[in-house]
Amino acid sequence: QVQLVESGGGLVQAGDSLRLSCAASTRTLSGYAVGWFRQAPGKEREFVATISWRVTRINYADSVKGRFTISRDNAKNTVYLQMNSLKPEDTAVYYCAASSKGGVSGREYYYWGQGTQVTVSS
Repeated sequence: QVQLVESGGGLVQAGDSLRLSCAASTRTLSGYAVGWFRQAPGKEREFVATISWRVTRINYADSVKGRFTISRDNAKNTVYLQMNSLKPEDTAVYYCAASSKGGVSGREYYYWGQGTQVTVSS
Protein backbone atom coordinates (compact mmCIF):
# COMPACT_ATOMS: atom_id res chain seq x y z
CA GLN A 1 0.00 0.00 0.00
CA VAL A 2 1.34 3.40 -0.98
CA GLN A 3 -0.19 6.48 0.61
CA LEU A 4 0.22 9.66 -1.37
CA VAL A 5 -0.18 13.19 -0.07
CA GLU A 6 -0.47 16.19 -2.39
CA SER A 7 0.37 19.73 -1.34
CA GLY A 8 1.04 23.12 -2.87
CA GLY A 9 -2.35 24.04 -4.24
CA GLY A 10 -3.90 27.43 -3.75
CA LEU A 11 -5.55 30.47 -5.25
CA VAL A 12 -3.50 32.38 -7.82
CA GLN A 13 -4.06 34.79 -10.65
CA ALA A 14 -3.78 33.98 -14.33
CA GLY A 15 -0.13 33.95 -15.39
CA ASP A 16 1.15 32.96 -11.95
CA SER A 17 2.98 29.77 -11.04
CA LEU A 18 2.49 27.01 -8.50
CA ARG A 19 4.47 23.91 -7.62
CA LEU A 20 2.55 20.86 -6.48
CA SER A 21 4.21 18.11 -4.51
CA CYS A 22 3.22 14.48 -4.18
CA ALA A 23 4.90 12.71 -1.29
CA ALA A 24 4.70 9.06 -0.35
CA SER A 25 3.96 8.86 3.35
CA THR A 26 4.26 5.11 3.54
CA ARG A 27 6.54 2.87 1.54
CA THR A 28 8.81 4.11 -1.13
CA LEU A 29 7.89 5.15 -4.64
CA SER A 30 10.66 2.93 -5.88
CA GLY A 31 9.65 1.27 -9.11
CA TYR A 32 6.46 3.29 -9.50
CA ALA A 33 5.52 5.68 -12.24
CA VAL A 34 3.62 8.68 -10.91
CA GLY A 35 0.97 10.60 -12.75
CA TRP A 36 -0.87 13.85 -12.15
CA PHE A 37 -4.54 14.09 -12.99
CA ARG A 38 -7.08 16.83 -12.45
CA GLN A 39 -10.82 17.15 -12.18
CA ALA A 40 -12.72 20.38 -12.62
CA PRO A 41 -16.29 20.81 -11.31
CA GLY A 42 -18.77 19.06 -13.55
CA LYS A 43 -16.04 17.54 -15.69
CA GLU A 44 -14.42 14.15 -15.91
CA ARG A 45 -10.99 13.52 -14.49
CA GLU A 46 -8.27 14.17 -17.05
CA PHE A 47 -4.64 13.24 -17.44
CA VAL A 48 -2.07 15.97 -16.90
CA ALA A 49 1.40 14.41 -16.82
CA THR A 50 3.26 11.26 -15.92
CA ILE A 51 6.84 10.33 -15.13
CA SER A 52 8.43 6.91 -14.95
CA TRP A 53 10.53 5.66 -12.05
CA ARG A 54 13.85 6.25 -13.78
CA VAL A 55 12.63 9.36 -15.59
CA THR A 56 13.03 7.64 -18.94
CA ARG A 57 9.43 8.39 -19.94
CA ILE A 58 7.61 11.68 -19.43
CA ASN A 59 4.32 12.55 -21.05
CA TYR A 60 2.11 15.61 -20.90
CA ALA A 61 -1.40 16.41 -21.94
CA ASP A 62 -1.45 18.75 -24.92
CA SER A 63 -3.25 21.36 -22.82
CA VAL A 64 -0.27 21.75 -20.47
CA LYS A 65 2.73 21.13 -22.74
CA GLY A 66 5.22 23.96 -22.50
CA ARG A 67 3.66 25.27 -19.28
CA PHE A 68 3.86 22.38 -16.81
CA THR A 69 6.92 20.33 -15.85
CA ILE A 70 6.83 17.05 -13.97
CA SER A 71 9.89 15.91 -12.04
CA ARG A 72 10.78 13.62 -9.18
CA ASP A 73 13.29 13.29 -6.39
CA ASN A 74 13.48 9.60 -5.64
CA ALA A 75 15.66 10.15 -2.59
CA LYS A 76 12.79 12.17 -1.09
CA ASN A 77 10.01 9.93 -2.42
CA THR A 78 8.43 13.01 -3.93
CA VAL A 79 7.13 13.96 -7.35
CA TYR A 80 6.58 17.57 -8.37
CA LEU A 81 4.42 19.39 -10.87
CA GLN A 82 5.69 22.86 -11.70
CA MET A 83 2.86 24.84 -13.23
CA ASN A 84 3.69 28.09 -14.99
CA SER A 85 1.56 30.53 -16.96
CA LEU A 86 -1.54 29.28 -15.22
CA LYS A 87 -4.90 29.86 -16.87
CA PRO A 88 -8.40 29.92 -15.39
CA GLU A 89 -9.11 26.66 -17.23
CA ASP A 90 -6.41 25.00 -15.12
CA THR A 91 -8.70 25.35 -12.11
CA ALA A 92 -9.33 21.88 -10.72
CA VAL A 93 -8.54 19.45 -7.96
CA TYR A 94 -5.18 17.92 -8.78
CA TYR A 95 -4.45 14.32 -7.84
CA CYS A 96 -1.27 12.32 -7.98
CA ALA A 97 -1.34 8.58 -8.47
CA ALA A 98 1.16 5.73 -8.60
CA SER A 99 1.36 2.80 -10.95
CA SER A 100 3.84 0.14 -11.87
CA LYS A 101 3.07 0.83 -15.52
CA GLY A 102 2.25 4.50 -15.84
CA GLY A 103 0.27 5.75 -18.80
CA VAL A 104 -2.37 8.36 -19.50
CA SER A 105 -5.40 6.47 -18.24
CA GLY A 106 -6.39 6.75 -14.61
CA ARG A 107 -7.40 3.10 -14.71
CA GLU A 108 -3.72 2.18 -14.88
CA TYR A 109 -3.04 3.71 -11.47
CA TYR A 110 -3.89 2.00 -8.22
CA TYR A 111 -2.74 4.37 -5.51
CA TRP A 112 -4.24 7.85 -5.32
CA GLY A 113 -3.83 10.89 -3.12
CA GLN A 114 -6.69 12.98 -1.73
CA GLY A 115 -6.09 15.88 -4.07
CA THR A 116 -5.17 19.53 -3.73
CA GLN A 117 -7.26 22.42 -5.02
CA VAL A 118 -5.83 24.79 -7.60
CA THR A 119 -7.88 27.87 -8.41
CA VAL A 120 -6.77 30.35 -11.05
CA SER A 121 -8.62 33.64 -11.20
CA SER A 122 -8.77 35.76 -14.35
